[in-house]
Amino acid sequence: MDYILEGFREALKLLISFDKEVYDIITLSLFVSTTATIIASLICIPLGIHLGLKEFKGKRAFSRILYTSMSVPSVIVGLVVAIALSRRGPLGGLNLLYTPKAMIIAQTLLVTPLILGLTYSLSKNRGKEIEKVGTSLGAGRGDIIVLTIKELKLDLLVNVVTAFSRAISEVGAVMIVGGNIKNRTRVITTTISMMNSMGDYPMAIALGLVLLLMSFVINSLIYTYSGED
Repeated sequence: MDYILEGFREALKLLISFDKEVYDIITLSLFVSTTATIIASLICIPLGIHLGLKEFKGKRAFSRILYTSMSVPSVIVGLVVAIALSRRGPLGGLNLLYTPKAMIIAQTLLVTPLILGLTYSLSKNRGKEIEKVGTSLGAGRGDIIVLTIKELKLDLLVNVVTAFSRAISEVGAVMIVGGNIKNRTRVITTTISMMNSMGDYPMAIALGLVLLLMSFVINSLIYTYSGED
């Protein structure tokens, strides 16, 4: 038990002393996951609402495929992106592999089905009444999408936060495309995994505490915004 308590003490020292390596890792993690979530949200929220409201042939089959893709393993996404960005891949000339940009691409692809699926389901189940009101007022398709976003903004925010949580807590995709390179592509989850294998528990515990704190803050903000006790 002593080494565990010592690990927590050293972890707190790293956080309180604003250790540069620790905070560089935290900053990169936030940057990569936030950027990926924003990109996916800007694309998937309007598209998900449009598809949820629209009736089209094969919608049931589309729904099944979309919901299945929401749980795609992160290592599969990382592998696909790594192959595409590798020297012999179709995008190898961009020299993006083992860079933060590659990590953003991987995480964007990872959370895209999640945001799209959650938005699609929300729009399909609760958007019809909003569409009827908008149509009766003479709104066009774009206006209806904007109106739906406004009316369902809290639920959409929860969906976005869910996607961000998956992005910042995943290991496989960023490990494969980023390579966990010190001072370049090392993020919270990959560092925790590496430090645990090395037996360097203070750093792993410190970053684990940061992840828990992020989860607490995000969920607290959602509860506060929704007016729940």
